[in-house]
Amino acid sequence: MEIGAYSFGDTQRNADGTLRPTAEAILNLHEAIVLADRTGLDYFGVGEHHTVDMPASSPGTVIAAAAAATKQIKLGSGASIVSTDDPVRVFQQFAIADAVSGGGRVEITAGRGSSVETFPLFGYDLNDYDRLYAEKLDLLMTINNSTTENITWSGTVRPALQGLAVVPRPVTGRLPLWLATGGSAPSSVRAGKLGLPISYGIIGGAPARFAPLADLYRQTAAQAGHAGEDIKVSVAALGLIAPTKNEALERFYPGWYNLNVEMGKLRGWPAPDKRQFLAQADFPGAYYVGDPDEIASRIVELHGHMGHMRHFLQMDIGGLPHEHFLESLTLLATEVKPRVLRLLAGK
Repeated sequence: MEIGAYSFGDTQRNADGTLRPTAEAILNLHEAIVLADRTGLDYFGVGEHHTVDMPASSPGTVIAAAAAATKQIKLGSGASIVSTDDPVRVFQQFAIADAVSGGGRVEITAGRGSSVETFPLFGYDLNDYDRLYAEKLDLLMTINNSTTENITWSGTVRPALQGLAVVPRPVTGRLPLWLATGGSAPSSVRAGKLGLPISYGIIGGAPARFAPLADLYRQTAAQAGHAGEDIKVSVAALGLIAPTKNEALERFYPGWYNLNVEMGKLRGWPAPDKRQFLAQADFPGAYYVGDPDEIASRIVELHGHMGHMRHFLQMDIGGLPHEHFLESLTLLATEVKPRVLRLLAGK
């Protein structure tokens, strides 16, 4: 089991509640990734958002910088919104990061885009949501699976490529490419048919309810003739670790409240309800908020349902004080990870 974290960048707040500079958020994110590597976490994902609260708008750029400053940790996007980006550029950015890392540590996770602000930002029509994703994912896979730099591809959402060079190539020939989903059956089927590993973003409800989707994914992959190391499942979730459960709840709730207020403005969500937060922060809810023993046991419990090989948490939301983020990362690496491995070994 790999244990890790992910972030969209988190803009800190001043004492009066106003937001601090977004550039500072990126520096904080870089510091966190370096710490995650030093303390022994297995994976760090950088997600793509384009808001003042979450300004990590270019995962490939953040990951390339982190690749130069780390030694062991795997680095990936969580996710890259390929629907509104150019797959050629996405591949090039991550292949460059792979080269900087020495090879074998950089991954791409391709998302369709739950954050619809990318569509007007880059001039796309939201009505083309699925067509954009399907064709651009196909192009990204074509580039990644090629045995040569020269790529030929045609579709309807961007100009065709006729034997054009897409460089550099990854150190080992290709990059690990994942498909991200918030939990839809069609996405699970798509990943299975394509033979791609799948990453489930679980941000609400009981995580165990995703088990039938993981089963559907594996069944579809088998029916399509896909097997081996590419058929695997990871889980991304919200969470925070502190020395005690009460401390974790007290630290995480203000940021959760701020995030839901801001996202509510963008997406029409209802006003945040603390009762909902507390329900989700206890088993069997979706938030992994607690002390190391609780979080480790909950990860292992979900593994019994999902059989996932990676579990990673988003901690820095809504202006969480940076020192709490760094402490949580350290506890995840030094306290939670060893407990998870020990519990799994005992099964």
